[in-house]
Amino acid sequence: MIWNKRFEYPKSQRSLIQGKRHYDIGQTKLPSVTTILSATQSEEKKKALADWKARMGDQAADRVRDIAALRGTAMHTYLEGYVRGTGHKDLTSVGREAEPMAKKIISEGLCDLNEIWGSEVTLYYPELYAGATDVVGIYNGRESIIDFKQTNKPKQRGWITDYFTQLGAYAMAHNYVYGTKIQSGVVLMCSKDGMFQKFESSDKEFVDFQHDFLRRVDQYYKNVPNTKEDQGTKND
Repeated sequence: MIWNKRFEYPKSQRSLIQGKRHYDIGQTKLPSVTTILSATQSEEKKKALADWKARMGDQAADRVRDIAALRGTAMHTYLEGYVRGTGHKDLTSVGREAEPMAKKIISEGLCDLNEIWGSEVTLYYPELYAGATDVVGIYNGRESIIDFKQTNKPKQRGWITDYFTQLGAYAMAHNYVYGTKIQSGVVLMCSKDGMFQKFESSDKEFVDFQHDFLRRVDQYYKNVPNTKEDQGTKND
């Protein structure tokens, strides 16, 4: 892997507005990509989540969610240390569970990462949205956005369309601000039992995911008409 710091990525801080994640970009607070995706979920996905929680029970469902979030954070931190060359060791029980998952992604997924432009960088589309992606650079010879995901069990491709929509949002932001031509999104995923999966979207399909995100941005601002007024500035 070769580091090529072609671009100057903005420094930002995260903040919560009515419990929803936003990014402070300059004097503007922009909703995160995940905030927009969550707020515009289909009724089918909302029902599936509600049914799962009903089967599990609220407390058990929250516990599964929280443990998965901790494991995902630990895995991401290990991978960030690897990509940056700084290394990372987490001796907690969650860290010991996440480390072999991260190593699986390194051995089977990062072998095709040719060039890194940035890791854990903030990307934004002016006046619309912002977010942070795990890696941006050249993957298997293509300008790409790469995200790391942990999962409790292996996924089918049709279950992760929101992941591609998320990557499409990051690609649009990067292309708009930096004049790049990213048309590939890569999801590198490992389950807690150590199964690695790689999912890719590119070209026309990836453009379709970008268009889907733009529709959801429009829906988000229509559903929350006072969002921009509520954002204010960092000095409010």
